[in-house]
Amino acid sequence: MDFNFDEFLAWVGEDIDTLMMLIWIIPVIVFVFYGQRIQLLISSNEIKKDIDKLEEYTASTKKDFLNYVKNNLTSKTDPSKRLDSFFDYFTIMPVDMDPNGIISKINHLVRSREDFIRLQINGMFSDLSSVELSKLQNLLEIVTTLQLFYKHTRHLYLTAKKQKNFPLILPLQMMIPFIMEEAVALKDAMPAIKKGQPIGDSIGPMIVGQMMLDTTKESAAFETVWSKTTFEDRELFLLKAEGPNATVGRPGDGFEKIISNKKPDLVIMIDASLKLEGEDSASIAKGFGAAIGGIGTERFKIEEIATKNQIPILALVIKQSIHEAITLMTQTIADKANAVRDELHQMIRENTTSGQTVLVIGVGNTIGVSQ
Repeated sequence: MDFNFDEFLAWVGEDIDTLMMLIWIIPVIVFVFYGQRIQLLISSNEIKKDIDKLEEYTASTKKDFLNYVKNNLTSKTDPSKRLDSFFDYFTIMPVDMDPNGIISKINHLVRSREDFIRLQINGMFSDLSSVELSKLQNLLEIVTTLQLFYKHTRHLYLTAKKQKNFPLILPLQMMIPFIMEEAVALKDAMPAIKKGQPIGDSIGPMIVGQMMLDTTKESAAFETVWSKTTFEDRELFLLKAEGPNATVGRPGDGFEKIISNKKPDLVIMIDASLKLEGEDSASIAKGFGAAIGGIGTERFKIEEIATKNQIPILALVIKQSIHEAITLMTQTIADKANAVRDELHQMIRENTTSGQTVLVIGVGNTIGVSQ
């Protein structure tokens, strides 16, 4: 039989064309029928790593908290079991189908929860100071929040895997970076809270606390103090949470008490504010409105009083990341105190005249900051 090289090349060429076609078609077929499952597998593996970190953060902060309690506080019995039950406490928000009066219901619910935990912790330990009590509340809140993050994230992850539903895991994939950012910040906040050191959020109370030096302090509300001073023929009312407790106080109630004595002509609120990506940390910004975070009840009360009495509210904020806000105050943020005070004085000059009264509120957790 004669060997025809040209025929051989033609035959091989046909097979190569077929092989190349299969190489292109098979991945398309796999992607069409199994693409969603492959994406689910890849995404879930990445999310699982973050969930494992959340579990680790929860366990480590819980252990750290219990060790702190055992080593620093005196208790007649082992408090571990009782404290462990607090980690799973939850709060059911009031019915909001009819929004009328919802703020007062939320306010009552939140304060009842705070009072209950404060009473329970106070009864567990002997000779517990107000500073230690407030620190324990903050530490307990950190552990509880981390555990809540872990449980909810795990629930969404396991539900998506169980249903083999890729679209179900997409929202979690988008939220997980923000959850992890806050989780890391909460974990890193533990050392500063245990030592009673100022955190980034303390910058507002720190500035007002410095202005309160050498003045007579009075109680304005629960864990909230106020005093009087003067600045260029203006009377200044100064209001902040009572330091060095780890508390934000109740500035809304404090404002209500102050206005019952004398109506201020202007309110200026100083607070930390979350910076946008790309903004510099510790940058200062001025604006309008009540600069106060939280669940919203305190801001509502301040806005309600100001609106009823036609008092303008100005805001002066120091930009920070979430990590900077709840961990040990950085030197960069602390060094901005003088600049913020200069901005405050300028705002008072520009917006009031001689003989008028200004209320300055230092908003934030005043841990480690006296007055």
